Amino acid sequence: MRVICVAGARPNYMKIKPVLDALESRDADVSLVHTGQHYDAAMNDVFFTELGIRAPDHLLAVGSGTHAGQTAKVMTAFEPLVEQLRPDIVVVVGDVNSTLACSLVAAKSGCLVAHVEAGLRSRDWSMPEEVNRVVTDRISDYLLAPSEDGADNLRAEGYREDQIHVVGNVMADTLLANLSRAHQSGVLERLGLTPGGYGVLTLHRPANVDDPASLAGLIAALNTVAERLPLVFPAHPRTRAVLEEAGLHPNLQLLPPAGYLDFVALQAGAALVLTDSGGVQEETTMLGVPCLTLRDNTERPITVTEGTNRVIGRDPADIVRHAFDVLANPPAPRRPALWDGKAGERIADVLLGGGRAVDRPRPTDLPHSRADRVSP
Repeated sequence: MRVICVAGARPNYMKIKPVLDALESRDADVSLVHTGQHYDAAMNDVFFTELGIRAPDHLLAVGSGTHAGQTAKVMTAFEPLVEQLRPDIVVVVGDVNSTLACSLVAAKSGCLVAHVEAGLRSRDWSMPEEVNRVVTDRISDYLLAPSEDGADNLRAEGYREDQIHVVGNVMADTLLANLSRAHQSGVLERLGLTPGGYGVLTLHRPANVDDPASLAGLIAALNTVAERLPLVFPAHPRTRAVLEEAGLHPNLQLLPPAGYLDFVALQAGAALVLTDSGGVQEETTMLGVPCLTLRDNTERPITVTEGTNRVIGRDPADIVRHAFDVLANPPAPRRPALWDGKAGERIADVLLGGGRAVDRPRPTDLPHSRADRVSP
């Protein structure tokens, strides 16, 4: 079985690692393709090093760009590679532009497409990620959902039962495999933090950080929270520059972007995490740490119904109120089913189990189409 595994941006690396390992342990012929959507050391290199991800077989080096421009660059770079490698399956993860671009190329090439994290829905079409994940699901053959709520979304949208596979959460695989190493990272000692004596903040969504008025309101509320609980904020350099220029963060401890092990350790030792990140909602639930999501919606509602997360919106007064309430009444730790460190193995079971995921027309006039090859 010839498989291409695609990663392109920081959120992908933790997700592709368990899939890559499980496929290679079963002697699949796997090529790792890095699109280069993220490329600097803080957003890329440290994750490959800390997670032990092997060097990519192919680096597309597409770099930054607008949504349309970046997607187009990934597609034009990935298409000749698919023609060269002639994979049976292309595995994409998450919801970044590389996910959408590579799934489109693969679907048109005649090979099968497998989407890890299928079925997640925020129903917020102002989020580019929502567009990416919905379109990717529509053209995928294997829909690999992290939990039953994702599978329910897919069923409601008309996907067939034989396409849908509830496999668990690959983020949980990576976190559990690295948790002991994270606890030994020493980041709390380096920053002078005491377990349970601080909170963690992350912000990166355009709705939160690109509008100066919205950002100012959020930071004012977070400064109030920080008067009771010190908050550390690993900030993107662009966000940090805005905050420092405006002098908005007197009570926040700004940090450079953190590596994977340091960030897991920071979350694990926190009394509270405030975030707009989907991945952080999952990691805090895995760790049993209270999380407040500074958004109006989430594509991961299972972290609310079966985890430690609350979605509280972006109103400054609500942020302060919920933060003080959670500090006084933290939720009991709980974890969704199948978030057990074995999602990668289940995905390998599905992909290497033989047969089509869905019987639909495929191009037959391409030299690398399935119709022109002997089945593996």
